[in-house]
Amino acid sequence: MSQPRIIFAGTPQFAAEHLKALLKAGFNIVAVYTQPDRPAGRGHKLTPSPVKELALAHNLPVYTPLNFKDEADIQQFAALEPELAIVVAYGVILPQAILDIPRLGCINVHASLLPKWRGAAPIQRALLSGESTTGVTIMQIVKELDAGDILCTQEVPISPNDTSESLFQLLALAGSATLVQHLPDILEQRVTPQPQNPAEVTYAAKLTKEECPLNFNHSAVALDLQVRGLYPWPVATATLGEVTYKIFAARALSPAECDALWAQTPAAAGAEPGAIVGTTEEGILVACGEGVLCITTLQAPGKGRVAAADYARSKKDVFAQGARFA
Repeated sequence: MSQPRIIFAGTPQFAAEHLKALLKAGFNIVAVYTQPDRPAGRGHKLTPSPVKELALAHNLPVYTPLNFKDEADIQQFAALEPELAIVVAYGVILPQAILDIPRLGCINVHASLLPKWRGAAPIQRALLSGESTTGVTIMQIVKELDAGDILCTQEVPISPNDTSESLFQLLALAGSATLVQHLPDILEQRVTPQPQNPAEVTYAAKLTKEECPLNFNHSAVALDLQVRGLYPWPVATATLGEVTYKIFAARALSPAECDALWAQTPAAAGAEPGAIVGTTEEGILVACGEGVLCITTLQAPGKGRVAAADYARSKKDVFAQGARFA
């Protein structure tokens, strides 16, 4: 008996990890859809997506329609005679005409525990919101964004050191494993779809650069989350004097560490938010609306990324105690 014919659609590395797992497990991927090559790097050279590179390496047919508004693209999809389509971070909305083609429909691996964090940036929004747990959901695709019935889920804990980058990696592994584990049952229709609870829906809007500046009137814990959630893009920022620095890493001091700092430097306890209250081997200590943030890695304009402690030592006049971030 021949294996069901599967079309895979995805674009970034997150999706490529899922395709890699499917190929390793021996599923019958008959074609791959991905976004067209995009300019990348300083030379703006047209560069294929990670999914396209992987597909070509495995001699799979690759299709790159801008969208499915052209009837010829819909006919091409139908001509492949897929029984199932698997979509992972494709970045192209599938019209109903496409959704209706596979006998078993289209399914999606989404990087959150639906119905929480539907939308474009579920990994980052879960982190920015201080969630302790996230995960992946495999769902049926319907016309409404991320609203299809749930086929299976897998929880993934968020550690205090996780960034959006590390969570991407963890969720790519979790999603790949969950997909490979449950796909045989999905293909045999042994999975009972569960509708999402509309009362629990939240949305994960795209990240914007307007979210980058750190507001030191907020708590150190909130700023810690902001720095980790915005890494590796678009990256948090903080302005001292007339210079805006990119803040790549930071952490909130624990209450015990704050007490020790205030005992050693009593003036630090009453410092205005944004004021530098000291430097350590770890980094630059900045007073917040609540607590203290230790900036550990930063980048000045036109410079490379450096340890904040080293940079502060080289610019003692700029990062003197009492200097204040805007």
